[in-house]
Amino acid sequence: MLYGRSHTHHRGVAGGRWKKRAPKTQRIFKANLVRLSIIEKGKAVRIRLCTKCLKRIRKDMIDGKKPFLTLANVKKEMNTKNKESKIAEDAKTEAKIKIKKTPVKKAKTAKK
Repeated sequence: MLYGRSHTHHRGVAGGRWKKRAPKTQRIFKANLVRLSIIEKGKAVRIRLCTKCLKRIRKDMIDGKKPFLTLANVKKEMNTKNKESKIAEDAKTEAKIKIKKTPVKKAKTAKK
């Protein structure tokens, strides 16, 4: 948690009237936590996870990397997305290889 100040949108102290300055109150910046379930040692466990960590886990799953946690409800969806993206990538690489392997025929020039 971080501590800070909350400002109101009030005009400044142009004439030196210190009593009419914009009031500032203390506030606490809290983490943005989400309740979700993860798989730990083969069992689903409910935890609270910050949204920044959740974003990192989902990105790792999409990219095909092994995330530091395994989400319980997203695992099946991500696996199908990974398979589809891998198939698409393989098709693209095969198409590039075919293009490179096709021989280019040079036109014969007529001698004078």
